[in-house]
Amino acid sequence: MNTTSRFIVVALLIAGTAFLTQARSSNEVFPPRDPLTSLPSQFGPWAGRDLTLDQQTRDILGNGEFLERAYENTDDRQPWVDLLVAYFPSQKAGDTIHSPNHCLQGAGWIPVQRTEITVQRPDGSSFPANRYVITKAGERELVIYWFEAHGRAVANEYRSKYYLIKDAVLMNRSDGALVRLITPMHGGESADAAQARLMAFGANLLPELPRVIPR
Repeated sequence: MNTTSRFIVVALLIAGTAFLTQARSSNEVFPPRDPLTSLPSQFGPWAGRDLTLDQQTRDILGNGEFLERAYENTDDRQPWVDLLVAYFPSQKAGDTIHSPNHCLQGAGWIPVQRTEITVQRPDGSSFPANRYVITKAGERELVIYWFEAHGRAVANEYRSKYYLIKDAVLMNRSDGALVRLITPMHGGESADAAQARLMAFGANLLPELPRVIPR
């Protein structure tokens, strides 16, 4: 898909999302859920501390509920893991989930490697996610993120918008979330080694997400 075609597809999806969510907002369903702050600040040896999102990031993300927390392994001197969860109870015009690319590039990070990976859940199921190697001023970090709503996790931003429209019609729901994990790649660490660290952390996180991102 070329740039022009991609722009047209995105424009149509955004327009369709705005129309449907605005038209059905009076009957919109808001399922019960726990707040993002209820996610454990301790996952095994990983101890977390809450961070404050800067205003630029909040402006890009829009109106929603956000949690950013930095976790450090207290048993092993591993690089930290940064968790960001952005949840939107209702996605209307201007308040839909955006790709982390906007925030990362806006902060000066340059993506140098992009791929799609498969994330395994502890129950044996799996879903696709995006994996980016980013760099700035000689530093490298690994980013893994996906979009999640109504028990469905996808990597593709356009597919996420399609499901948003579909679920607004069939379920009267437009809620959804972005889940993002970041860890630094020190020295000559490979992307696969950094991914293994994020997946080990994620194995503890994934069972907790349905409480805060309702199915």
